[in-house]
Amino acid sequence: MAQRDYYEVLGVDKNASDADINKAYRKLAKKYHPDLNHEPGAEEKYKEVNEAYEVLHDKQKRAQYDQFGQAGVNGQGGFGGSGFGGGGQYSNFGGFSDFGDIFSDLFGGGRRRTDPTAPQKGQDLDYTLEIDFMDAIKGKKTQVSYDRSEVCETCHGSGAEKGTHPITCDKCHGTGVMTVTRQTPFGVMQQQTTCDKCHGKGQIIEHPCPTCHGVGTVNKRHSVEIDVPAGIDNGQQLRKAGDGEAGKNGGPYGDLYIVFKIKPSKKFTRRGTTIYTEVPISFAQAALGDQIQVDTVDGKVTLKIPAGTQPNTHFKLRGQGVPHLNSTGRGDQETTVNVVIPKKMNDKQKEALVDYVKAGGGNITPQEKSFFERLKDKLNGE
Repeated sequence: MAQRDYYEVLGVDKNASDADINKAYRKLAKKYHPDLNHEPGAEEKYKEVNEAYEVLHDKQKRAQYDQFGQAGVNGQGGFGGSGFGGGGQYSNFGGFSDFGDIFSDLFGGGRRRTDPTAPQKGQDLDYTLEIDFMDAIKGKKTQVSYDRSEVCETCHGSGAEKGTHPITCDKCHGTGVMTVTRQTPFGVMQQQTTCDKCHGKGQIIEHPCPTCHGVGTVNKRHSVEIDVPAGIDNGQQLRKAGDGEAGKNGGPYGDLYIVFKIKPSKKFTRRGTTIYTEVPISFAQAALGDQIQVDTVDGKVTLKIPAGTQPNTHFKLRGQGVPHLNSTGRGDQETTVNVVIPKKMNDKQKEALVDYVKAGGGNITPQEKSFFERLKDKLNGE
């Protein structure tokens, strides 16, 4: 079976740079590595990729291959002293020191780790604050209390008893991890695991603080004043820097996020910065017009009802809505008028309505309620 062109195997052209060849090799080696790819033929493709790279990454071998093809490299003994020995084991993998170097990003050997002894910011906290409808409109100051971790005042966060200090772990040398090396049929594999002596902390406390028992923090009740901004809406958040959990290794406190929950109002409905209300008016007020008092979030205002106003007419009261959050100005109020039809009228009211109809050239036959309807109204207190 004819052997494929090495450039074709790696998917690069003959003018590819060393960086291009290395990049292509890493991508294909990861794709076909037998520990990661269990599909049929993956191992053969993996060997083919390594063989191509073994030639093309070496300037001398590549030059011979470019000039003489396969014959230019077979004369060197089939790569017996480098990537593919007579026993078929992968001893070098194309210039890398070992198997772990090639796949360090897959198996953890080459990942950049955070120094476990470096300062770390504390965890953020969430707090749901329920406030009245009008407090959300007007704004207010209030106190909230909650439990959080705080730096131990006895050891100042070190976790060690007064007069002592944590020492660097002698097993992981302060890194918090250990490198485990094992031999596989495909070479040497390196993996990193959490140090079992310091449990990833990088330090050992021989004499723990009697207050925090070596943790460096204690749980305490914490209170903070919240300045509720005018116009805050349901579900919005307010950040309080430094009021979260204690940091580690001298790191700063986390933040507190106040999530607002607004209680509903019996008078008003809010959508964004607009306030919605409904007011009842009589048939006479709708027909003749009137001036009525309407509730707003700032108190009562006068609303002029034009003559001939129809049921469910909307009136806009500009500037009577919700203040714009962290800005100037405010929204509007929309008031809907509902024409209320009376369920009970005296004789004079009935006569007046009949005369009203007749004055317009119409005719009407008033309907009296039945005995059972009157009884039902009486039971209902109407």
